[in-house]
Amino acid sequence: MHLGRLFLAAAALSLASAHAAPGPVALVSIEGAIGPATADFVGRSLERAAKGGAPLVVLRLNTPGGLDSSMRDIIRDILASPVPVAAWVGPSGARAASAGTFILYASHVAAMAPATNLGAASPVAIGGPPDSGKPSGKDGKQGAAPAAGDTMMRKATNDAAAYIRGLAQLRGRNADWAERAVREAVSLSAAEARKLKVIDLVADSVPALLKALDGRIVEAAGAKHRLETAEAQVTAIEPDWRTRVLSVITNPSVAYLMILVGIYALVFEFSNPGLILPGVVGAICILIAMYAFQLLPVNYAGLALLLLGIAFMVAEVWVTTHGALAVGGLAAFVIGSVMLVDTDVPQFEIPYALIGGVTAASAAFLFLVLGMLVRSRRRPVVSGREELIGAPGEALEEIEGEGWARVHGERWRVRTSAPLKRGQGLRVAAIDGLVLDVTPGPGEGKGG
Repeated sequence: MHLGRLFLAAAALSLASAHAAPGPVALVSIEGAIGPATADFVGRSLERAAKGGAPLVVLRLNTPGGLDSSMRDIIRDILASPVPVAAWVGPSGARAASAGTFILYASHVAAMAPATNLGAASPVAIGGPPDSGKPSGKDGKQGAAPAAGDTMMRKATNDAAAYIRGLAQLRGRNADWAERAVREAVSLSAAEARKLKVIDLVADSVPALLKALDGRIVEAAGAKHRLETAEAQVTAIEPDWRTRVLSVITNPSVAYLMILVGIYALVFEFSNPGLILPGVVGAICILIAMYAFQLLPVNYAGLALLLLGIAFMVAEVWVTTHGALAVGGLAAFVIGSVMLVDTDVPQFEIPYALIGGVTAASAAFLFLVLGMLVRSRRRPVVSGREELIGAPGEALEEIEGEGWARVHGERWRVRTSAPLKRGQGLRVAAIDGLVLDVTPGPGEGKGG
């Protein structure tokens, strides 16, 4: 009897657990331009969701696009995720342009809120070279013998078109429109995207999205999942300190300023050995900047020109070339700064105003500050013990070996290897404690 009751209780508990509320859905927001920090955040969030047993990850998109390399990192993480990913463009007024369109196509579920849009995924928006907009063939079609820029543009366009078409075919979405979004930079509203089967559904909020997805079967990482999300709790994954720090240092303007601060700090340290602090700060800034540059699309020819320009300007301070090194250094510095970040994404370009201001500040720092330091090192000493070296004097008595003399109006004990007469001029050759080593020479007395 007791065994039967225990069996029934166990069965009831098992049935209750089977109908228990599903685990929390992970909500990950992508706001603004997509860069290395965004890719790192999304990748770690997907790993966290998988370890936490989340039944679904919702990517909330509101982005104008971003870097091609970061976009591809995010897509690789989505394709490899064992947890289904639903990309939702929202709230109303949001957009998933350029790289956001690729991510939407790569996700297991694609959804949009009303009054949102997607598209404009041509390579110029994700880091490719700009198109002239002119036909290269005689009849307005793609013709033979294209210019080098047109060839590179076509390569980037064809690569992006093939990539998004493959994603569309994988998810069973409209591949033709996806290719048009790349080749013609077209866009769609939420309603139009649903009608053309570019997305799976329209939902005005995350709870509405979860209700619409309830019962849907989705395949992720080779396994099929039946979504039970109607009453699922939602847990937002917020960016941690690592993501915030990475987003700051991978800002091209910040990385640009950090490497310049690092270089100038080291130059200042080498000009004044022993200060220590400028050297420490400079080394740290340069290492952080180099870490950021490896994550950004950096043109290393531009970086080399930047460093060469600084080297020329520093050399002008030490070597007089009548401005030749200074002009060449400034030119190399400006050209290198413009070329430094190799992308057409506006959010990842270094502003020209910043380049102009930094160039002027660099010239002022190198020519004024370092110039003053160099001149001060070359200026004769006018005080202290070192100033006595070479100073003239006058013997106050007959001196053979040691005696007394007047130097700078003060009585000093002096030592000489040559006899000196009273009133004879002398010069200080060295200092030995409180005794001056002197030699006969023009001095302050009559003998001078």
